[in-house]
Amino acid sequence: MMIGFIVWSVCAAVFFGLAVYCRRAKNAVGFFAGVQAPEVSDIKSYNRAVSRLWIVYAVLFEALGVPFLFAKQNSPVYIISVVGTMFISIGAMAAYHFIAEKYKK
Repeated sequence: MMIGFIVWSVCAAVFFGLAVYCRRAKNAVGFFAGVQAPEVSDIKSYNRAVSRLWIVYAVLFEALGVPFLFAKQNSPVYIISVVGTMFISIGAMAAYHFIAEKYKK
């Protein structure tokens, strides 16, 4: 299942790349697709907070991919990865709402 782990790692790298993009952005970045970024009081701090959120998400996402290295194909252990991804995604959405409220104008 090494190929599964490599694909999972590429996805985590995309999230990390998104974090780098957010960190370097000059304008406030949005979190959800198709939604405008809110008007914020401090753009640099807001973007840094969103970047940290994506970094934490990428690290947790990569950690959830570890079962791909050790489990056999069609193992029930993969439920950990699937359910864990659901929980960290919900957690990221909740964390973003706290960030948006903190930096809202």
